[in-house]
Amino acid sequence: MLKFIKNFRKDEAGAVTVDWVVLTAAVVGLSAAAYTSIKDGATTLTGNVKNYMTEQNVGGAPAAADSSTDSTTGN
Repeated sequence: MLKFIKNFRKDEAGAVTVDWVVLTAAVVGLSAAAYTSIKDGATTLTGNVKNYMTEQNVGGAPAAADSSTDSTTGN
């Protein structure tokens, strides 16, 4: 039994597998955190671009939000 324990302590074949599992879990965790950060920023940016594009006049036409009123007088 003592020989088995000594051999088990010397055997490092399983240690490499544990290292890879830990590294893979760290990569997945960091990827999830980065995705969340990028997703929130991209959603905000997309909304800002949408609002900006909606407010633009093309060829002198009234903006979509102001189609029934004059933007200079408010009438």
